[in-house]
Amino acid sequence: MADIQKILEEVKGMTIVELNDLVKALEEEFGVSAAAAVAVSAGPATGAAPAAEEKTEFKVSIKEIGDKKIEVIKAVREFTSLGLGEAKALVESLGVIKENATKEEADKIIARFKEAGATVVAE
Repeated sequence: MADIQKILEEVKGMTIVELNDLVKALEEEFGVSAAAAVAVSAGPATGAAPAAEEKTEFKVSIKEIGDKKIEVIKAVREFTSLGLGEAKALVESLGVIKENATKEEADKIIARFKEAGATVVAE
């Protein structure tokens, strides 16, 4: 059996881009998805839909780079602690800029990337 602590230490030393690639490779290898499972609860028997809860945390991702790639890379560096190479790789892979962002943070990120010419979504 693999040494779990050794694997954890390896993962701790990886960049965000490397972790993203690892997740994709694991998904392909084992035919699974890393998306969080959604619990289905039994609602009222009256047929009325329960009121949707307002979302408080968002995952902000790049969907389209646009024509100003350098501006988009600069914007990534404003909102992350990534170096130039890592930010470039994140932009090119259309990766996640920030997870668990508040509504205000997500709006700020989206506005900055729109200014840089990129399309960004908060999910």
